[in-house]
Amino acid sequence: MNKGRRRNIALLGFMGTGKTTVGQLLATQFSMTFVDMDRIIEEKAGKPVSRIFEEDGEPHFRALERALVMELSAKQDLVIGAGGGVVLNPANVSDLSRSGLVICLTAAPEEILKRLSGDNKRPLLEGGEKAAKILKLLESRRALYESIPRRVDTTHLTPVEVAEEVTALLRE
Repeated sequence: MNKGRRRNIALLGFMGTGKTTVGQLLATQFSMTFVDMDRIIEEKAGKPVSRIFEEDGEPHFRALERALVMELSAKQDLVIGAGGGVVLNPANVSDLSRSGLVICLTAAPEEILKRLSGDNKRPLLEGGEKAAKILKLLESRRALYESIPRRVDTTHLTPVEVAEEVTALLRE
């Protein structure tokens, strides 16, 4: 990528596909700033995402997420790790696309379950069978993720290999 002011790189995809890990690698590689949308929302709200969902509801969280997308899309030189549900609002994907390159990271459901097995901070997976919830959420969002033209399947790749795949897409 060229020096000076650069377009953003936005990593979208389901939870557990590697957006944060790969985003941090890319930010280091390109001397850009990595931002994890969920962490910023938590800082601004003063509480974890799980409490936002619990106390304020998912619609409130999605409104915070939408405002943050608009804010980040107005900036440059960012690698953005978007929350898994950012695709639920087409305006989010549109804004992120206008501000830079959007890449969707995917993974097989079994791999996602394995990666999230010890993670208890995902409000949409709380209560009940985690595998069934992952499958249901993945299915409900499949068309949204598939509508993103640039995708990398992270199932059998290390984070470094995923970063290399993303870098190849950036050169296209």
